[in-house]
Amino acid sequence: MENTENNTEHGEENSTSLYLVPTPIGNLADITLRALETLKKVDLILAEDTRKTGVLLKHYEIKQPLQSYHAHNEHHTVQKWVEQMQQGSVFALVSDAGTPAISDPGFLLVREALKANLEIECLTGATAFVPALVKSGLPSERFCFEGFLPHKKGRKTHLEALAEEKRTFILYESPHRLIKTLTQLAEVCGNDRNASVSRELTKVYEETKNGTLEEIIDYFSNDGKVKGEFVIVVEGKTKIAKSVSSKR
Repeated sequence: MENTENNTEHGEENSTSLYLVPTPIGNLADITLRALETLKKVDLILAEDTRKTGVLLKHYEIKQPLQSYHAHNEHHTVQKWVEQMQQGSVFALVSDAGTPAISDPGFLLVREALKANLEIECLTGATAFVPALVKSGLPSERFCFEGFLPHKKGRKTHLEALAEEKRTFILYESPHRLIKTLTQLAEVCGNDRNASVSRELTKVYEETKNGTLEEIIDYFSNDGKVKGEFVIVVEGKTKIAKSVSSKR
């Protein structure tokens, strides 16, 4: 078998300036050994929420300094972080949960770091949509990840386009918008379109409900379980599962 040891163990200098480090989406034990080693050796950890990341670091006795990097300050601070990396600092970027830049801050920093010819490494690790997709029982050889839908502008057009999507598609949703989004999906895709909704993945109250959109709406409307973070997985349009919009 090919030797895949890290080159730094053989004395070669690691020129990485920025590490993108996935963090657990619920269960703290899901972090990788490499992620822990990386967080312990960087000069600074940029975190979407320093309080949430602080809980993780305390659990694993990691004492590297933390700085906030989130949607409200990334445009104002990104150049400062790039300049510090150009001067030799090594950073790790983490989001509240999962992989940075997947429906979380990170894209802007990565883009600017690449423009500055800085080396970037993205570690493998937790992300919410993969277990939700696999548990759904829906086709997974090809799929479309959409993240969060627009709240207002362009939402209706976006939903109608998804109704025509032939691949399984995946959405993230908050608890207070879950029923609204499922209802709108049923309106454009049809009540009988197969879907799956997972909530609180890897946590104590993890749950996945499979069925038609109508069945899932009924389930979450009546049992008071619209709590937690949700992943919606929807069957792509097929000859059998025609969208409502295509019949108009």
